[in-house]
Amino acid sequence: MAKLGVVLALFSLLATIPWTQSFKVENWATMLESQKKTVTSLQFYFHDIVSGKNPSAVRVAKANDTDKSPTFFGALTMADDPLTETPDPKSNLVGRAQGLYGSAGQQELGFLMAMNFAFTDGVYNGSSVSLLGRNSPLHPIREMPIVGGTGMFRLARGYAIAQTHQLDPTGDAIVHYNVTVVH
Repeated sequence: MAKLGVVLALFSLLATIPWTQSFKVENWATMLESQKKTVTSLQFYFHDIVSGKNPSAVRVAKANDTDKSPTFFGALTMADDPLTETPDPKSNLVGRAQGLYGSAGQQELGFLMAMNFAFTDGVYNGSSVSLLGRNSPLHPIREMPIVGGTGMFRLARGYAIAQTHQLDPTGDAIVHYNVTVVH
């Protein structure tokens, strides 16, 4: 019984200590809002190669009548495309566009893109931004949202402007990207 009395006395003593001060819970939303935001502008060229012996984008799924559709509706392509400084495929490699795009338009060619731009060069090496949106490749200028990022671009948001630089009859394309990221 004496042991129980000691335990209860210790428990009562500990209950009076203001533990909330030593284990302060941070309000993450307030902390993140108070941090200074940086705006970064990135420019690079995306090389989507679907032809040849070593394509960087391959069709991984298609609907039964995809080939009959003028928009290839239902086709899904997985990509690991190089990103370079200039339109020349031999120019400095700055990263990889890794993800997928699917033909989501029945009436007009329109891709749903889910793509990570993973940077491998310079100050952004090891960082990435994530794009998720509609890309209408036959339009001269397309805008798509940046919905996240990693590394230097953690909690990123922004937008990407895409302009086709070159499209050949095989379907290979070089696309200029101008990406504005708030992080």
